Amino acid sequence: MKPALLVAAALAASAMAQPTPVRIILVGDSTTAPGNGWGPGFCPLMPQVACINMAKNGRSTSSYRAEGSWDEVTRELGKPGFETTYVLIQFGHNDQPGKPGRSTDLATEFPANLHRYVQEVKATGAKPVLITPLTRRSFENGKVVNTLRDWADAAIKVADEEHVPLLDLNAESLAAVQKMGPDEADTLAVAPQPDPKFDRTHLGPKGAALFGRMVADELTAAIPALKPYVTQ
Repeated sequence: MKPALLVAAALAASAMAQPTPVRIILVGDSTTAPGNGWGPGFCPLMPQVACINMAKNGRSTSSYRAEGSWDEVTRELGKPGFETTYVLIQFGHNDQPGKPGRSTDLATEFPANLHRYVQEVKATGAKPVLITPLTRRSFENGKVVNTLRDWADAAIKVADEEHVPLLDLNAESLAAVQKMGPDEADTLAVAPQPDPKFDRTHLGPKGAALFGRMVADELTAAIPALKPYVTQ
């Protein structure tokens, strides 16, 4: 084979070995969003991926759509240039009772909203992935209080019915927080005690890194084709 043909063949083989263009869109509430969620710890782990964090603080499955954020996602999905797009969806915290203008009914509205998101993502040709809500980090009698498990179970049921991947972040994050105990868990917060910004729901850089890696590991376990994109 002539040298020029050898070079062309090598370049073609190299191109075939490279991962195809992938986009990941993050949809959810403040526990995913920039500034106080796991998203900022997740996206840097995938430098070859167009990782777009469209999660918004204070949103539920209902208010995210009602306030226009889902329209923004739909417009993003309409942009060309990517062979595969995954939409990672995590809600629950603001769907719970006591959140005026945001709360949804667990038995009816919450799962219906998730079904609709999943179906609309599928209709664009993108691939939806449901994520159960990140645990809060409050302890009682030495155990993490899991106020979000019912919402996690509802998301799992929707994923099963829609035949889409499910990342049980609620279970895995709760196990990790339980293992580290309350003092260490408090170091995952946005600000240390007694700073007014301290809380046991949102994440600072340490928490974002921990749970961002957790989501990346769960994602590649569920979708092995994404493994080449994740840095170790």
